[in-house]
Amino acid sequence: MNIIVTISRVFVGVLFIISGLIKANDPLGFSYKLAEYFTVFGTEWAIPLALPLSMFICVFEVVAGVLTLTGTRARFTAWSLMSMIIFFTFLTFYSAYFNKVTDCGCFGDAIKLTPWQSFSKDIILLLFITPIFLYRNKIQSVFEFKGDWITLVLSTVATTWFTVHCYNHLPVKDFRPYAIGKNINEGMAIPEGAPQDEFKITFTYKNKQTGAIETLVTEELTKKDSVWFANFEYVDRKEEKIKEGYKPPIHDFAIRSLDGSTDVTEDVLKNEKPFFLLVMYDVTKSNLQPLNEFNALSQKIIENGGEFIGLTASSYKLVEEVRHENNLLFEFYNVDETQLKTMIRANPGLMLVKNGTVINMWHYNDLPDFETIKNNYLK
Repeated sequence: MNIIVTISRVFVGVLFIISGLIKANDPLGFSYKLAEYFTVFGTEWAIPLALPLSMFICVFEVVAGVLTLTGTRARFTAWSLMSMIIFFTFLTFYSAYFNKVTDCGCFGDAIKLTPWQSFSKDIILLLFITPIFLYRNKIQSVFEFKGDWITLVLSTVATTWFTVHCYNHLPVKDFRPYAIGKNINEGMAIPEGAPQDEFKITFTYKNKQTGAIETLVTEELTKKDSVWFANFEYVDRKEEKIKEGYKPPIHDFAIRSLDGSTDVTEDVLKNEKPFFLLVMYDVTKSNLQPLNEFNALSQKIIENGGEFIGLTASSYKLVEEVRHENNLLFEFYNVDETQLKTMIRANPGLMLVKNGTVINMWHYNDLPDFETIKNNYLK
């Protein structure tokens, strides 16, 4: 049994550390996923807690993984692991069974898992955590008492620093389809011969004489003759997707005027000029303090041959209020909120694209001065 417990500790500890670090690398992205879960469960009141909870889970997973490997605070760690895995097993089962959340966010954008894959992963983890829990009183720490405290404190402080750093700047490792060096046009393309969505279409007809209802799928309906159609009248038609086709990494991305009348996607993504995109997915939730700096930078960029526009999912009225209050001189365009949240983990954040390729991006805390931009991107 000692061998089983040891193997379980290594497997669970390493997996928790990897999972926690991937989420800590992008705590804002994980908070979006938590907010999605809150919406699904009808607890929208908890959405403001998504970010602090995201950071806490990131730190807790890494620390729990370290403690599991070292045997530090074994009883507390075992209870924590068991409590967490039971909760998340229920959560992923509910999500999979009712098809509520298509990606659990367990490994951020690094590894995408379907709902049932997420549930299966939690079942496997539960199997490995069980022997750790059952033999928690026999697990010995590899350190003395003082070493246990040092391990706990150092792992907590280091993971907390890393999580806060990634939130205040940008992810150290970017796994998103909008990462630096990625081409947005290519990310939206569907390869030739890629699998298409498959649908089951069910038709409902009623017998004109008896009133009997008959339901048929497309293949059955095409075999009916004119006599049958003369005796039945159409009632309803339902379409159900039975197989998901290929979905490109970037979808539902379009840049339109705030009133929706003009699509400028190609003008931006197929332009040889450097396009600086100020991303503010929701102006009511954005940090407005850096806007003066963005505004001054935008004018210098435009004067030196670049382009500068704002992207938001907010309404025309809200955007105009922000523009007038901050004397913003550049135009705003509308983009889907989910796409904006995915593009850059900052609100606001600045992205530079040229011919659709992401050249660079900056958190508002790391905005470069104009001379740096001019020397590197406006030559």
